[in-house]
Amino acid sequence: MHKPHILIVEDEDVTRFNLRNLFEAEGYNVSEAIDGASMDQQLQSNAINLVIMDINLPGKNGLLLARELTKNKDLGLIFLTGRDSDIDKVLGLEIGADDYLTKPFNPRELTIRARNILNRINQPAQENDDAVVRFNDWVLDGNSRKMTSPEGKEVSIPRGEYRALRLLIANTGQIVTRQQLIKEMTGRDLRSNDRTVDVTIRRLRKHFESIEGAPELINTIHGEGYRFVGKVE
Repeated sequence: MHKPHILIVEDEDVTRFNLRNLFEAEGYNVSEAIDGASMDQQLQSNAINLVIMDINLPGKNGLLLARELTKNKDLGLIFLTGRDSDIDKVLGLEIGADDYLTKPFNPRELTIRARNILNRINQPAQENDDAVVRFNDWVLDGNSRKMTSPEGKEVSIPRGEYRALRLLIANTGQIVTRQQLIKEMTGRDLRSNDRTVDVTIRRLRKHFESIEGAPELINTIHGEGYRFVGKVE
C-alpha cells in the first residue's frame, strides 16, 4: 500500500525535527524544507501528498508560497504557525489552505487533522455523471474541480470550497449547518470562533456575484447555517 508523503516546511530546527519524528512514527514518508526554494526542490523530487508549513519563513512567507501550492488539486496544505491573528487565519483559508493549527499545538490533534485531509485527497473520484453539476447556467466539474460561469469563464476552486458547494447543492432548499459543512470540508468538528466555514461561503459568493444581476444562490440562516437556493438541472 502506498504510504502518503508529507513535506514539513519549517525553518526552526527543533520543531522540524519533532514534526518529522511525529509523522514517521505514524508510518508516513516525510521530507523537510526550510524555505520556498528547498520546498520547490522537494516537490519536484517527490510525490508529495500533504504540506505542513509555517507562515513565518525566510524569504517568501508561507502565505505567498501557498498561492502556488493550492493550484494543485491533489495536494493538501496545513498551516502550522505561531501567528494567532485572525487576519492570518482568514488569509490562509482564503488562499485555499485545508486547515491551520496554532503553536503550541497538540501533536495528536495535528496527526488526526493530517490523516483526515489525506483520506479526502485519496477518496476515489466520483462517476462522471455525478461529478458534473449544472445550476443557474453554471457548471461545476468535480473531475477538474473547476466552475464555468454563464459567460464561459473557468475558475478553479480549492478543495474546501468544492466540498462545501457540493454538500449545499446536494441539500438544495435545506439548511446545512456550519458543523455539517466543516465536517465535510476538513473532517473535524467546529471549533469556537472558527471562521473556516464563513470564509469559504464568502469566497463562493464572490464567484457568483461576479455576474451582474445574478440571483443570490446561498442564503445565510442566522444562528443555523446556510441554504443553497439555486436551480439545479
